[in-house]
Amino acid sequence: MDFDKLEVVDATPLRSLPPGITPFPPPTSNPTPVKGKVSVSKRKNSKTPSSKTTSSAKSNKKIKISEEVRLSSLEGDSASVSGVLMKFDALRRRLLQIGNDEPNQRPDLKAGTIMMSNGFRTNTRKRIGGVPGIGVGDIFYFRIETCLVGLHTPIMAGIDYLVSKNAEEPLAVSIVSSGGYEDDVGDGKVLIYTGQGGNVSTDQKLERGNLALEKSLHRGNEVRVIRGVKDIENPNCKVYMYDGLYKIQESWTDKSKMGAAVFKYKLVRIPGQREAFTIWKSIQTWRNNISSRPGLILQDITSGAEKIPVSLVNEVDGLTKPPQFVYVTGLKHSRTTESSIGCSCQGTCVPNSDCSCIRANGGDTPYANGVLVIQKSVVHECGPSCSCYPDCSNQVSQNGLKLRLEVFKTKDKGWGLRSWDPIRAGTFICEYAGEVIGKDDRGGGANVDDEYTFNATNTENYYSNEWNYVPELIEEERHMDSNEKFKPSSPIMISAKKMGNVSRFMNHSCSPNVLWQLVMHGKSKDSFPHIMFYALKHIPPMTELTYNYENCGLKKRCFCGSSNCRSYFVALSAMDNISTTALARPLVHVPAGSPISLPARLQSTGSYSECWDSLVELQACTGEVMLFFLNGETHLGNSCCRAILVIQNSCWPAMLGSLGFTQEEGDILHGYCDASANGNDVVRSPSLPSAVPIVKGA
Repeated sequence: MDFDKLEVVDATPLRSLPPGITPFPPPTSNPTPVKGKVSVSKRKNSKTPSSKTTSSAKSNKKIKISEEVRLSSLEGDSASVSGVLMKFDALRRRLLQIGNDEPNQRPDLKAGTIMMSNGFRTNTRKRIGGVPGIGVGDIFYFRIETCLVGLHTPIMAGIDYLVSKNAEEPLAVSIVSSGGYEDDVGDGKVLIYTGQGGNVSTDQKLERGNLALEKSLHRGNEVRVIRGVKDIENPNCKVYMYDGLYKIQESWTDKSKMGAAVFKYKLVRIPGQREAFTIWKSIQTWRNNISSRPGLILQDITSGAEKIPVSLVNEVDGLTKPPQFVYVTGLKHSRTTESSIGCSCQGTCVPNSDCSCIRANGGDTPYANGVLVIQKSVVHECGPSCSCYPDCSNQVSQNGLKLRLEVFKTKDKGWGLRSWDPIRAGTFICEYAGEVIGKDDRGGGANVDDEYTFNATNTENYYSNEWNYVPELIEEERHMDSNEKFKPSSPIMISAKKMGNVSRFMNHSCSPNVLWQLVMHGKSKDSFPHIMFYALKHIPPMTELTYNYENCGLKKRCFCGSSNCRSYFVALSAMDNISTTALARPLVHVPAGSPISLPARLQSTGSYSECWDSLVELQACTGEVMLFFLNGETHLGNSCCRAILVIQNSCWPAMLGSLGFTQEEGDILHGYCDASANGNDVVRSPSLPSAVPIVKGA
């Protein structure tokens, strides 16, 4: 029997919530996207949050926000889903940070209430099948997260369902299998699911979710399955993993251990989907017996330098090891560094105390339950000179690896890094270890431009606007970060070519899942900051860990293959003047995975060298060309124009087109440079390509 997957109405009852938590508005209460700039009455971010801050989380009052945001939407995509989840977790972290002294607090539900009442959600229409922007294998640390992105609406009930307008019977759309019933089992492809309702001595009834599952058995519709898996870091909590689409194959009634009648449903996974739960089961097998890991080369590439072993694996080709290097766990200085000045705290440092380290962070500890709260110019951790060392909670990044990492061979990017463990957003991953390159080293022939050099001297963290919480949502005037832009006393350059750690294997991505953060250990005018990596979002096990090289001074070909891939990433210095807008596609584009080459007929002529140099020159002035189109600049540098003229006139007439320029763009660039070369005034074309706003660094 046919049914319409989209023409549906909400039929799920709102479950009761814990005391003190305000119910959410119904999922269809705000069905249209809302944009706009509105004001809010603000208060300054005091060091001691007022009761108004925490109580606002319990209010359903609509809070206005002072920035353009995408609010409630019927249809989502990967960008909107990622944005909603980032903002939720950022808000949750902040609520956890300012409410650490509150017993039995639920910052996840408080944050969810605020998000819902202010329209921060997506995929608000219930649907059968997959949900836009959510991939099989994606993970969630709170049930409310699945509600905010439309994967599973009820935050307590295990069965979500809808009622078709063409039939007055419910159909199941998703279930959460958390092992809450005694007979829930599954092998990764088959799941035996126990119905809802009843208790140990009362029979379940064929109503609501149970009835929806029964009707879905006869209709044969797809059902989304979310599995709750024990969180290794917090055994009392669960990680919720989207395991894909299943179909109900059969149902029956059974007796519980206490003799009550329960409904049982056999769900079978639809073939052809990417692996999800089976990966978790494989990892458990490897933990028990590392030799069972396919493609294993070394059990521990660190040779015991780290507390947790890091395996080396190749399932792609016959390469047995990466280029040789010395494994180190931290920074190696070529000169003696001045000892840092520490705080005098006893035990762990606490907010709003006389602790010098806490004051340097603006009055708050930078972490909440070991997770970074916001990205800022620099984080101040307690160091070896502090009296609280080494048991202080403000030393998250100084205790080595805590995740079970694996260096593995990728198909097209050399070696990469991934984790056997799920990683929560804000979790510390590792440090960028290696040799510190000082001023003397730069002048003494040190190669500061190799692919293993991280230059953080004149760069800013790209993701703070996306990743940090919206202060207005909890009636704060600004973020807790009171630091001015960090001004280092010497270049922040680290090379991991000869010596380094696991971080040297992290590849670039235009859609990364890792961010970097400068961290100081103690306080001294000559202290050298450390470059630390944290999870940008929740990262499922066996997902490659990547960060954006573009904001660390590197310039390379890109093979990331993401939907946002720009084929080349350029050094930040070439784009310093671009704010939060960029062209929706690259102006200079070479398809990822394709070598840069010129036509064969040019390679055999004297023009080859000149054409090649011009191509490289044009790549170098990408930022300049972007500004020309985006911001109405009326000037292109001589070197940039020379490259454009050589390519257009001498090399290959279609070269600009092969690099991603439209005919109109190529004509505009060529016409401008030709007129400038002849000393003529240039009149801008009224039909210049328009710019489209996107998130910087996305």
